[in-house]
Amino acid sequence: MEILKDRYDIYIGLFSSLISVYLDQLNRLQLPITMTNSRGSAINKELKNQAIILGTGVALMWVFEIIDFFVFQGSLNRFGIRPRDIQGLWGILFVPFLHGDFNHLMGNTVPFLTLGWLVMLQETSDFFIVTAIVMVVSGLGTWLTGSPDSIHIGASGVVFGYLGFLLFRGYFLRNVPSIVVSIIVGVFYGSFIWGVLPLKDGVSWEGHLFGFIGGAIAAKFLSSDTRTKNSKQ
Repeated sequence: MEILKDRYDIYIGLFSSLISVYLDQLNRLQLPITMTNSRGSAINKELKNQAIILGTGVALMWVFEIIDFFVFQGSLNRFGIRPRDIQGLWGILFVPFLHGDFNHLMGNTVPFLTLGWLVMLQETSDFFIVTAIVMVVSGLGTWLTGSPDSIHIGASGVVFGYLGFLLFRGYFLRNVPSIVVSIIVGVFYGSFIWGVLPLKDGVSWEGHLFGFIGGAIAAKFLSSDTRTKNSKQ
């Protein structure tokens, strides 16, 4: 127990230090604002918008699962991704909202909230771009490579996409805030990376793998776009 406590204290100390560095560097990157109240109001508004976006996503997942469980007895899951079935392509749109049970949903809810918020930490609009790219890449990759007669469901492909985006953005963008976030995510979620391998039956490792790849693609795309904008300023 003492070893676990010491390790926990180390992680908390590391997390606090990285957050402090991140906030300090982020403040240096931002333009000076003379009206402190205006700045605080803008930050509060942005945080509220981010909370609404993430809350809406999670609410949709839970509403779908509640309706599926109590009304349709799980039959909505047939609308997931069905590999190499043309009709199964529609599952790319629905797969993040469909889950096998409430434990499956709960397992995706927390990382969706935490990693999703980190994705939008620099720009809220990044969340929508990353999510769209990840859903397409993860969905198509699963559809092309998944086992025949299988149905793939769950938001874990999107979660792995956020993970890939956050880990690779620090490498592509190469500014201190992005690198700090990559380190934080690596420390606390690095073990997730094993999910891209076919190590456990009944787990859509294809969705995890291609979601992760989609996140890396989104990181490259948005980092290139950011550098282009900065060079024009």
